Formats: sequence, structure tokens, C-alpha cells
Amino acid sequence: MPGMAFLLAPGAGAPSSHPRMRTFARLLASIGRVQPFDYPYMIDGGKRPDPLPKLIAAHRAALASLREKHDGPIVLAGKSMGGRVGCHVALVEPVAAVICLGYPLCGAGDRSKLRDQVLLELRTPAMFVQGTRDPLCPLELLEGVRKRMRAPSTLHVVDGADHSLLVAKTTLKALGSTQEEADDQISAAISRSLKDALEGHSAAPSR
Repeated sequence: MPGMAFLLAPGAGAPSSHPRMRTFARLLASIGRVQPFDYPYMIDGGKRPDPLPKLIAAHRAALASLREKHDGPIVLAGKSMGGRVGCHVALVEPVAAVICLGYPLCGAGDRSKLRDQVLLELRTPAMFVQGTRDPLCPLELLEGVRKRMRAPSTLHVVDGADHSLLVAKTTLKALGSTQEEADDQISAAISRSLKDALEGHSAAPSR
């Protein structure tokens, strides 16, 4: 989409240089400009994520840097933790949309510890790309959260995929498909979702 830029945030354990993150960057680049970044603890070689306020501050700083170079609509895209932090940033920064690639809804996979409050507070259009084999985000729990969200949201389900949206080889064989085809479907779904979101909010005043 002309004039669109993505700020791409990594998950807790894989920096922007990770092959899967590079794939996500390539998929988004077919839609608009992509600016990946890493959180400070990753740059410093740390393994444990910084506290949430520090992650949010770093994410906002990366967004401010992108805004200096890009004056069109900006979408916050993030893998796992990066998507969750992006949702927090969207509460205080005007962005076009948020894309969560494997949202970590259940803290440490515990279904009783839902990270849903930020989603319920969102007003920014959100898109979830989730695998059916992701223990951190059971689809029935996500659907319940989406029904309670005030922000418009869309969901693209990747059959047989894990938290990194990698499809099991047995599933690929059964479907007669490839990981590349599954990834291309993710890109197409994101493009459709953003087109609908931007058209639906084109008349809304910016905040």
C-alpha cells in the first residue's frame, strides 16, 4: 500500500536478525516500508526482557525515529511480545493499526493468566495472526477476548502452525502445501485487513 510503513518489533527471544523475523520483514515489505528494531536488552546481549515500561519507552522511541523519516500511516507489527508491547504503545500513540504475529495471550502458557487488559483498552484496529498449535494463544480464548474488545479486530488462522507461525511438516504434507505458501497467505491477509481498516477509518479524525 502506497505510503504505509511498518515498525516491526521482535519477540522476547529472537532479535530482528533471526531468520523468522527476516521472513516477517520480507512479507510486510510486499505491502509497505518496513523498519525493524530491537529492544535495548537484546542489543546489550541480555536474555531476560526489560520491564514493560522500559519496553514501551523503547518502542515509542523507535516509533518517533520512524516518524522523522515517514509522514504516512504507520502500523505497529510485532512478533509475540513485540505485538503485545505494540498494543500498549497504541494506547498512547496515534497509529493506523496493530498487527500481532502470535499474540502471547496466556502468560507462560497459563490459561488463567490472560494478557487481555491491553486488548480491551485498545481503540486502534488490531489484527491477530495465530497458529492452531500455539499454546500461548488458544483460539477459543482469543475469540472470547475479541468479542469483548472495543477496537475492531480481525483474525487470520494458520492451520497447524506454532507460536512462530511455522506449520507442522505433517500438516503441510496433508494439505499439499509449503511454508512459503502459508507465509504468502499471511501477507495477503494482512494486506486485506489493513485495506479494510484504513478505508473504515479514513473519515475518522486523527487523535
